[in-house]
Amino acid sequence: MKISNRQFGEIEFTKEHVINFVHGIYGFEHLKKFLFIKTENDLFYWLNSVDQPEIVFPLVSIGMIHEEYPRESDHEPFGVVTLSTDPLKITVNLKAPIYLNQETKTGFQKLIDKDEYPFNFKLFVEN
Repeated sequence: MKISNRQFGEIEFTKEHVINFVHGIYGFEHLKKFLFIKTENDLFYWLNSVDQPEIVFPLVSIGMIHEEYPRESDHEPFGVVTLSTDPLKITVNLKAPIYLNQETKTGFQKLIDKDEYPFNFKLFVEN
């Protein structure tokens, strides 16, 4: 199978690569199938919709930001990144992480009801 978009061009994959989201992602509940992409020289991971290939979410592993972040069984938490040309304006959503299990190819999004996890956590700060 193949998908194509402006960011990655043509991506060839098999159904074994597809991560399934039973309930979709907040705001995109109709999208259930995604590819989890990591490029060699990129800081971010990418979650690319199979059904609408132009929908791509940049992700960062929350474990790299917050060691004691809530985990969900065998799923790893990732934060959706809001990109900017100004690195100081790049933020990560810690309030509604995306949990992925790359072995079972399942994923889900969950709202964390704690004030310590903001929607717009600054990924980079000035020294």
